[in-house]
Amino acid sequence: MFKPAILLGLLACLTACARTPLPARASTTEPVTEDWLAVYFSDPNAPGAELTQGGPDEPLQAALDAARQSIDMAIYDLNMNNIRKSLAAAAQRGVRVRLVIESENFTAEELAPLQAAGIRVVSDNNPNLMHHKFTIIDQQTVWTGSFNYTISDAYGNRNNLLRVNSRFVAENYYVEFEEMFIRGLFGGSSPANTPNPSFSVNGSVVETYFSPEDGVLPNLVELVNNAQESIYFLAYTFTSDDLAEAIIAANERGVQVRGVMDEAQATNPGSEFGRLIAKHIDVRLDGEGGRLHHKVLIVDAAIVSTGSYNFSANAETRNDENSLVIHDIDLASEFMEEFWRIWDLAKP
Repeated sequence: MFKPAILLGLLACLTACARTPLPARASTTEPVTEDWLAVYFSDPNAPGAELTQGGPDEPLQAALDAARQSIDMAIYDLNMNNIRKSLAAAAQRGVRVRLVIESENFTAEELAPLQAAGIRVVSDNNPNLMHHKFTIIDQQTVWTGSFNYTISDAYGNRNNLLRVNSRFVAENYYVEFEEMFIRGLFGGSSPANTPNPSFSVNGSVVETYFSPEDGVLPNLVELVNNAQESIYFLAYTFTSDDLAEAIIAANERGVQVRGVMDEAQATNPGSEFGRLIAKHIDVRLDGEGGRLHHKVLIVDAAIVSTGSYNFSANAETRNDENSLVIHDIDLASEFMEEFWRIWDLAKP
């Protein structure tokens, strides 16, 4: 028979366990690295934005200027002269620079200066989108997120840019890059062969998913299904019925749900905005002008999903996309600050 003290202790344990997020899947551990993770946000209202100063392009440019061996970049859109100049300068000082691009966004005239610097450029030549926005530097650091390397994304839209110093993440993205650059595999032809799909570093679990081969949507749905306290999202395009259903179900079981969506995209056919509103979910429309270009889920103020992956069927089944799910309270706190900044300016 349980003694009262033991019974009270057991009840306390059960209560605490009920509030603890389900453990993430991690089969390997990367050695501890200092300063392994950072995030930068674009803010049209930030000091210097009107002068195109202080945006997320600046730390990226500094990293490109510091590259010693290699730069591998897969980018949907690039029109920033400072990034182009840094790529050309890196190639001219002996760094191996390679570029995969979305063919619809680049002209021969735009590519000529890069190619003149000795940079090898591969186009997707695919009816679907090469929608990645990532850079691998020295096969050690990955820069990724929702941020295209454009003036509008840096200073007119809301975006995020992650810097991840991780050999395991770099290996994941390098495999994806090589498939496109060397083998010409895009969209549905890309194999599911990510070497480190889930691992831990500094006590934080990092999950890497590429689309369409990894089935990003089921993992996001599972993340939402496991939410116990809160779900906050920032979405440019949200047309995924399955993700909307999971969010509605979470709201109905008592999870606090709030979201902000890009106003222009929210009125498009197939948008989930009206459906979420009809289910009494607290969703607002971005009120800052420009684009709300984030593709972010924040779960239980402890887990962040971000990347190039919009919440859409095209992102799931056709485009080349990437998504990181990072279980890190400090990172989640920074994304929560960004969420509340956008929320307070959004239209109720």
